[in-house]
Amino acid sequence: MTTQQTSRPAVLQEFGTVRPVPLGLTADTRRYAAQRLNRVLADTHMLYALYKKSHWQVRGGLFHSLHLLFDRHAGEQQALVDDLAERVQILGGVAVADPRHAAELTSVPRFPDGAEDVPDLLHRLLRTHEGILVDAREAATRLGALGDAGTEDLLVSSIVRTGERQAWFLAAEVAKDASAPGNLRTR
Repeated sequence: MTTQQTSRPAVLQEFGTVRPVPLGLTADTRRYAAQRLNRVLADTHMLYALYKKSHWQVRGGLFHSLHLLFDRHAGEQQALVDDLAERVQILGGVAVADPRHAAELTSVPRFPDGAEDVPDLLHRLLRTHEGILVDAREAATRLGALGDAGTEDLLVSSIVRTGERQAWFLAAEVAKDASAPGNLRTR
């Protein structure tokens, strides 16, 4: 029988703080950037999970194409999670890493535990993308004004561009399948 350790390990750095890093940015700018990035990171964690849920649970006539599309988009979102987390660390912050912590920080509404029909999946994914895109653009604008070109570039070049492309693919599926009689209903 093993004995579980009851004391918690020492925390090297508290979440929400930044350590000194010689990046030519003020501590306030780096702290603000890390805070905004962690919010986008938490939402991106949830979008990744929603894509995997959709990949596993999609049903119907569009199964094969959507199964593959959702998996590809999930992989792209997973890569963004890594990019966001690394940028938080570069800034001297602590990236949200525990999915339970991300669930506390996210603005993405909890999705149902059960399987949804295709129209609901597509619309939920589109709404999630839109929320992340709005937040990422707002953060990029503010951080650009504060002189943090690196974070601004990450948000625009990676988060916004990937999110817009993925939303375009989803919107095309909604439009394509809504035109077929008896398929997707419009919202």
